[in-house]
Amino acid sequence: MPHIAEEQPYDGVHERIVRLGLSSLLNEVRTILTSFDLRVKEEKDANGGAAVRRMIDARFAQYQGWKIKKAGDVDWIKCHSIDGAQVCLGVEVQFSARSDLLVMDIIHLRKALIAGKIDAGILVVPSDRLSVFLTDRGPSIADAKRHVREARAEDLALLLIALEHDGPGEPLAKQEKRSRKAR
Repeated sequence: MPHIAEEQPYDGVHERIVRLGLSSLLNEVRTILTSFDLRVKEEKDANGGAAVRRMIDARFAQYQGWKIKKAGDVDWIKCHSIDGAQVCLGVEVQFSARSDLLVMDIIHLRKALIAGKIDAGILVVPSDRLSVFLTDRGPSIADAKRHVREARAEDLALLLIALEHDGPGEPLAKQEKRSRKAR
């Protein structure tokens, strides 16, 4: 099973999660991310990040209450009702796009936090080690930390989670590039 190689909290996110009663949702996210088989060919650029993303999305879909959003919003949101109050956790998963698109995930989380749609945000990325084995220019935890700094987002209730694979395996399928004629 994959494991969480690193967590980088910002702006008291852990304290906020505990205070708002979101610890069970954070634990659920950790379970979602670590209770499936993730093996990759341990060779530079040998695996498709989109394949990992599909695996993670399938895991979220298996758990009750997680709502998926596509393009332009936070990927996954789940809310808890506590004594009539609703508190929500948002999760962005970035394994398949260029690392410079991490800033868009940070923007999605920022907008949702400011709008009151979520109370804490999580950005899940490959560990620095796993990122080497995924497609070229894909994100890593180091990239995510740099983007948080560059976006001046250290004051957001944000948690970066770096996922590490189980070990060696067959290569994960890469997405085929569109041909020039299809464009």
